[in-house]
Amino acid sequence: MSTDRIIKIANGKAELRRLSGSFIRHIGSDDTVFADLKPDGTLVLITRAKGQVELRRESGSFIRNIGNGDAVSARFHGDDFVVQTNKGKTELRRESGSFIRTI
Repeated sequence: MSTDRIIKIANGKAELRRLSGSFIRHIGSDDTVFADLKPDGTLVLITRAKGQVELRRESGSFIRNIGNGDAVSARFHGDDFVVQTNKGKTELRRESGSFIRTI
C-alpha cells in the first residue's frame, strides 16, 4: 500500500486524502473526533465522539471495535496502538484489540 496518504477530519468525518490534498474517500461515521493512519497506509484508527475506537481498512471497511468506549484518541505504535482514555490512562493494545498493559 502507499504511504502518500493523510487523514483529515472535516465536519466530523475522516477523509482520506493524497498528500496533494485531493480527496480519495470518507472513512467511518459522522462523529469522528480523531483518526490515525498506520505508517504503511493499510489501516485506520477512528476515534468517535462516544469514545469508541474503530479499526478500519484503508478502503473504509470495518474490521472491529477496540476498547470499552472511554477513548479520547488512538494512535498506531508499530503493529500495536496506544489508546488515551478519558480517565487519563494510556493503554497499549494489540492490532487484534487485546489489552497489553496500562502505561
